[in-house]
Amino acid sequence: MASLVKIVYPTCCGIDVHKNFLVACIAKTNGSGQTTHKFGRFSTNTGDLRRLAAWLMEHGCYDVCMESTGKYWIPVFNILEAAGLRVCLTHPKYVKAIKGKKTDKKDAKWIAELFKCDLVRASFIPPLEIRQLRDLCRYHTKLTQMTSSEKNRGQNCLTTCNFKLDAVFSDVFGKSATKIIDKVMELGHSNFEVAPLLHSRCKATAEEVAAAIDGELTYAQAEKFKIIRQHMEQLEKHKTALENLILELAKPFEAEIALLLTVPGVGSPFTAIRILAEIGNDMSVFETAKKFCSWCGVAPQNNESAGKKKTTRVSRAGSYLKPLFVQIVLAVLKSKKHAEVKEKYNSIKKRRGHHKAVIAITRRLLTAIWHMLSKKECYNPALYQKSEAVPASRILTPEQGLALLKQKGYIILKPKSKVA
Repeated sequence: MASLVKIVYPTCCGIDVHKNFLVACIAKTNGSGQTTHKFGRFSTNTGDLRRLAAWLMEHGCYDVCMESTGKYWIPVFNILEAAGLRVCLTHPKYVKAIKGKKTDKKDAKWIAELFKCDLVRASFIPPLEIRQLRDLCRYHTKLTQMTSSEKNRGQNCLTTCNFKLDAVFSDVFGKSATKIIDKVMELGHSNFEVAPLLHSRCKATAEEVAAAIDGELTYAQAEKFKIIRQHMEQLEKHKTALENLILELAKPFEAEIALLLTVPGVGSPFTAIRILAEIGNDMSVFETAKKFCSWCGVAPQNNESAGKKKTTRVSRAGSYLKPLFVQIVLAVLKSKKHAEVKEKYNSIKKRRGHHKAVIAITRRLLTAIWHMLSKKECYNPALYQKSEAVPASRILTPEQGLALLKQKGYIILKPKSKVA
């Protein structure tokens, strides 16, 4: 009996990847629908991975599928891609085997059986240049988070010593606060003139600042604070070197960066590079803007059973992209530009609240970016501005207006005649 399932890849391979080894299964399907399997076990060393690529090509297999297992899939993917093989990477939830029937060989065979019928959803893996940018940009984000953590530790040191600089300064590590802390560290006490150290734009008075630094600086906390500041300075140097490297690697994408700079809130090339590193420069991999937004994690989930929707929360995808766009949207809302964005935010905020309005604006910007990169066009704010012209369907005559009010349940009173 002929198979009811369409065979898309007559010769393909499923790979079960582990830390030190992998198991590959080549599935070959003949014209009558019969499939034969050939297994191979290889280590994850570079030499053995090259031998795996040669073994696959010897058997005429150029389509490979494997699941994403931590970071172990990356070197396998890179070497097979460089060898000219077409590699499909999928999430483990799409190829999960049945419990109680799991071995390394069966896992590889199961992946191959699903992949040959095209029943596996492939993950979006950008080209090597974009992957390198993504890795460096995410590392830059981690360094920024480490700097914020060090600032919090420094603030804890000041709080322990009862230095309330956070009550008089918006930034404890700003110019004025830094000068005052340096003076305290140098003298070991706070009995000095504060006024010459304050910036002209400082809102707090010299008396308020002097009262805020009236604390007891212990030796242990002072040394700890010095180490924290040294670490922060080192992190800033590393971030500067990393930014220069990222800007150098992003030179081939100057056209896409120029387009992204026209998006509201994207004020610097580095921000545009961070967006490009996450989404890539080729929008053809996403069929529609809706699927692109869903991949970015700003679309509501589909979780319905028995006619009841259990949740409409956005997914956890885009863990690096969504925080970046939230900052972009908040910056746009604070600025005096882009009235079309503020109008849309205010209209959604009235009905759904601040947080959902921010995500909605994020989705609008991502939709615009999908069209911009697809059509190679700049951001056009006129497309999002409300038209002042009233549509003909909303123009009523007085008689139609009265009839509409009666239909809604209103009682129309006739005007009283004036007595002469």
